[in-house]
Amino acid sequence: MSRQIAFITGASRGLGRSMALHLAAAGIDVIGTYRSHEDDAQAVAREIEAAGGTAAMLALDVGDSHAFDALKQTLQDTLQRGFGRTELDFVIHNAGNGILAPYQETTEDDLDALYRVHFKGPYLLSQALLPLIARGGRILNVSTAATRFVLENHCAYSAMKSALEVTTRYMAKELGDRQITVNAIAPGAVETDFAGGAVRDNPELNEHFASITPLGRTAKPEDIGAAVAGLLSRDFAWLNGQRIELTGGQSL
Repeated sequence: MSRQIAFITGASRGLGRSMALHLAAAGIDVIGTYRSHEDDAQAVAREIEAAGGTAAMLALDVGDSHAFDALKQTLQDTLQRGFGRTELDFVIHNAGNGILAPYQETTEDDLDALYRVHFKGPYLLSQALLPLIARGGRILNVSTAATRFVLENHCAYSAMKSALEVTTRYMAKELGDRQITVNAIAPGAVETDFAGGAVRDNPELNEHFASITPLGRTAKPEDIGAAVAGLLSRDFAWLNGQRIELTGGQSL
């Protein structure tokens, strides 16, 4: 029996890297994308292959929807030649950018960039990939816990993620005839490169988020990657149209 395959955008670092490695450890092969960190992406692929899995990394700017047709063709070729498959089992929309600013200082260019990457990109990329997703497959959108509570400088970013959460429910409803489930995860403060590594590298900010989290710390990428591997397991096949917070209880 062939192994399942996950397609993960932004798989070179941070949450995407952790997702790729945890899914690979669960016996799932990985096709990831990167925008500008090819060396990091290839290092993830080598780590997966060294552990006995199969992996490939493809260049993609999620903010450039005109590139999706070419990506689809490349992905078809990669599936057939590298994995002996014609379909994907999982699609994870993880790639993102951290343009954070107060509402009054957010520029039109900032708003457009966030829209392209966090809403338009996942929306149209899922459309493009639907013919390649197996019946009974899963789509997982990565949102943010800041759609539930207000964080400083997160207005535009969180608004785009809110739109993605609404889309998640509509997708779940409309793709049910193919037995495809669609859910969203909403991480809280995580120690990654996001927003210049603020949570990871700023001790005061890290301490603040830890203080408002019942578990007393901020998340590591491994916390999110492990949760994703669990949510995409057969045990959660009945989960559909849901937003799942992965925050350790932040801001309860």
